[in-house]
Amino acid sequence: MAYAYRVEGRKRIKLNRFDPGDTAGLNRKSAEARTDKYIRELIELQELLYAAGSQSLLIILQGRDTSGKDGTIRHVLGPLNSQSCSVSSFKVPTEEELAHDFLWRVHAATPGTGQIKVFNRSHYEDVLVVRVLDLVPKRLWEARYEHINAFERLLADASTIILKFYLHISKEEQERRLLAREEDPIKAWKLSVEDWKGREYWDKYTAAYEDVLNRCSTRQAPWFIVAADKKWFRNLAVAEAIRDALAPFRKGWLKTLEAMGVERTKLLEEYRGSGDETG
Repeated sequence: MAYAYRVEGRKRIKLNRFDPGDTAGLNRKSAEARTDKYIRELIELQELLYAAGSQSLLIILQGRDTSGKDGTIRHVLGPLNSQSCSVSSFKVPTEEELAHDFLWRVHAATPGTGQIKVFNRSHYEDVLVVRVLDLVPKRLWEARYEHINAFERLLADASTIILKFYLHISKEEQERRLLAREEDPIKAWKLSVEDWKGREYWDKYTAAYEDVLNRCSTRQAPWFIVAADKKWFRNLAVAEAIRDALAPFRKGWLKTLEAMGVERTKLLEEYRGSGDETG
């Protein structure tokens, strides 16, 4: 079954209809066993993606503070080969970045063929935080939904597989995690006043995320809502969705590699034959 909810766009999404604590009736032990299985499959699929060199994968992670973006990267994508899997984070734009359109810095970070790129936050911040905190006029961020859809369509047309995950955490669980960070000297460095101030805008962020999910989930770049109160279930849902998205390409990648192997073998035989003749 699908543990992450794929937003199809047929009806308007309201986040209060999704339980952040949902576990689909699984316990932690069984969920982690399934996650391990999916990750083993992902390791194989990554190798085929890289070797075939015909497509790329872009994974976008969004969510409120403490929703688990870093944890998802560490547990689900960390086991992959770092030679062809990397992460880009998008923080407050620099002066140079602000001198360009909002997608300029993002486009430069997208994956090339054979590569997997993870965006820890993304261009969606330009219709989320800028909207909630009134950093730009409404006419500017309102126009960006259409720009984002066109940008992602461009990437998809260039053979990029796009998966976008909203890590759905409850307000109560977020508070618990923030307090736990305060008590953990190793994790306290992650804290800032902004983490707590952001809770004052909870409803505004909810409305902003709902618009993102409803206006920017497309066939070629779908959004998935992931129940994220339980970290082990979050990892399972993301791992399964990525596996399911890549698995249909497996046969095609194998055919490509077989054809490449035949061509390489032919070239080697020709090389050896020419060596025998001159020797």
